[in-house]
Amino acid sequence: MPQQAWSKKRERQYEHIKEGLEDQGRDEDTAQEIAARTVNKERARAGEAKTASTTSTQDLSSSRRGGLRSHSGPGGRTKAQLYAEAKKRNLKGRSSMSKDELERALAR
Repeated sequence: MPQQAWSKKRERQYEHIKEGLEDQGRDEDTAQEIAARTVNKERARAGEAKTASTTSTQDLSSSRRGGLRSHSGPGGRTKAQLYAEAKKRNLKGRSSMSKDELERALAR
């Protein structure tokens, strides 16, 4: 756990984010870094951190940004998300596929 000042809620949030990133195919170190940054940004937005950057408090929250990408709206799933699912399904040729090709292959 990177920080001792985190509440139980923030610890659960960190673990949830980290596990989700690992499920998407991120290595453990990268998943830990992204999860810690995300939790720290949320703490700053909620006024729980001693210091906060302007972008941390005025930018879209990470949960909102993720929510915008989690469905098949204008952008749909990211290429990384599609690739991770293709990897789970063991689709052949996935590494050379574009985002559109991955979407079509996964829709079959």
